[in-house]
Amino acid sequence: MIRRPAKIAPATGKLGILLPGMGAVSTTFIAGIELVRRGLAEPVGSLTQMGTIRLGKRTEHRVPKIKEFVPLAELKDLTFGGWDIFPDNAYQAAQKAGVLSPQHLEQVKSLLSGIKPMRAVFERNYVRRLDGSHVKKAKTKWELAQVLKDDIAKFKAKSGAKRLVMIWCGSTEVHQKPQKVHQSIEAFERGMKQNHEAIAPSMLYAYAAITSGVPFANGAPNLTVDIPAMWELAAEYRVPIAGKDFKTGQTLMKTIIAPGLKARGLGLSGWFSTNILGNRDGEVLDDPESFKTKEESKLGVLEYILQPQVYPQLYGNFCHKVRINYYPPRGDNKEGWDNIDIFGWLGYPMQLKVDFLCRDSVLAAPLVLDLVLFLDLAQRAGFRGIQEWLSFYFKSPMCAPELYPEHDLFIQLMKLKNTLRWLRGEELITHLGTEYYD
Repeated sequence: MIRRPAKIAPATGKLGILLPGMGAVSTTFIAGIELVRRGLAEPVGSLTQMGTIRLGKRTEHRVPKIKEFVPLAELKDLTFGGWDIFPDNAYQAAQKAGVLSPQHLEQVKSLLSGIKPMRAVFERNYVRRLDGSHVKKAKTKWELAQVLKDDIAKFKAKSGAKRLVMIWCGSTEVHQKPQKVHQSIEAFERGMKQNHEAIAPSMLYAYAAITSGVPFANGAPNLTVDIPAMWELAAEYRVPIAGKDFKTGQTLMKTIIAPGLKARGLGLSGWFSTNILGNRDGEVLDDPESFKTKEESKLGVLEYILQPQVYPQLYGNFCHKVRINYYPPRGDNKEGWDNIDIFGWLGYPMQLKVDFLCRDSVLAAPLVLDLVLFLDLAQRAGFRGIQEWLSFYFKSPMCAPELYPEHDLFIQLMKLKNTLRWLRGEELITHLGTEYYD
């Protein structure tokens, strides 16, 4: 059982952010932070920067900003580094990603140009649609993990950071199920030394981070830290971990709409979802095995929210399909279509149509910021292991093995804010409100 910390260590000094994968999401995030720091833009979409939290009774009118309520690191103290299979600096990578306008990029060119990626750990078998030359070479995966640990230590020393956080912003790896090599620290470390094929590159980053005392979040649907070996490591090294798969476009809409249908007792016959996108993520997901990893992450949402085993008459037989199509002309501007067949009173059918023209990396960037700041807070508060209270940010949230994951966006937000209230010794909000009435 987690105990409330007697005190939270202050956020003094620089906070270093390490990003495996310095493509569209990472560069949009870094450029955005610098634009906000210079007063040239607003951090829209960031709960830590623009969100508020109600404290006490409604009649007290205490609604501070979250960043004023809990001791988060300040944006001025953030510093950046990362790895990529391409040698482009962050400015060049941002230009190629085509997410931000040339005007915005020119305003932060000096910072972005100075951020050069370290050579990445990469295995083509895990991301078949990409290939790059800016990669590390070693005889074993164990040796690669040690080189990553050296990278982490050197970055911390060079940047002057007092604390670090690592967020996986790399590509979706091919689908795999947990195997024996993932079941314990001993088996995993032996597997690295034997170059076990089931140990993916993202796992090496997670291992290096955790054993270096660095909190780690997984923004892709890969297994990565969602295996027993990583849970054990996180407990042993007292490191908070979170994942998996940033909840941004179509799945964000599902976790908003599905709870509403369930709350009103409206039935679901089918939900057909299709996407077109043309960024590097779309190219990677054009590989069936990488798509399978993403598909599994996206399909689980409705099952957990609607609970067909509890509501068989309403949700016991719905059809759920997900498609992703790589369409280069669209670039990072993803479009997601949803056809939702529902039924109401006496079984009469109805439909919902959603066409979400979104910008994938623009939606992901504030999530990276919030996860960085909250994971740093979690470590300073003495938290370790899976941070279920951060489920709000993920399509396929990690939780204790004996639990089912909570996908309902509104329950996730309540859990996050109640965790912050609990941390600061404030009363938890239940919305009961009986005290206002005779």
